[in-house]
Amino acid sequence: MSKHPPDHEHTDQNMIKIEVNLDDTPGEWLGYVMDKLFDAGANDVYYTPIYMKKNRPAVQLQLLCSETRLTEMKDILLSETTTLGIRYYPLTVYRMERSIKTVDTEWGPVTVKEGVQRGKVVKASPEYEDCKKIAKLHNIPLKDVYQSVWKQLK
Repeated sequence: MSKHPPDHEHTDQNMIKIEVNLDDTPGEWLGYVMDKLFDAGANDVYYTPIYMKKNRPAVQLQLLCSETRLTEMKDILLSETTTLGIRYYPLTVYRMERSIKTVDTEWGPVTVKEGVQRGKVVKASPEYEDCKKIAKLHNIPLKDVYQSVWKQLK
């Protein structure tokens, strides 16, 4: 089974959003947990700084996944973080049609993901890893690579 949603426009009805507040999980662990969640099939994982009771700084970890992956996500969160509880609720997600193309820059090709609505490209995003590789290889600013791609997309 693919870990990524399909590229055609669609609505996912059977999604779950999971949240945990972490005030005593070391920051070094968070990247590891994120990788494990993505490897297990999470569609999205992100952290938000929050303040908990007694004004303790903390992080809220949120993730989005198919409801079929709920048990696996709960197992990872309970075993890899310090949380004692997990909140989750059903969610519906609309996804635009997506297409992939390649743009040739003066330094090499860059993959671009396009968002399509009603048959028209309404947004485009250069692939970060391609841009980073070119910037390092040619010792140029990352922003210059992005600008080169965006100039060709207009």
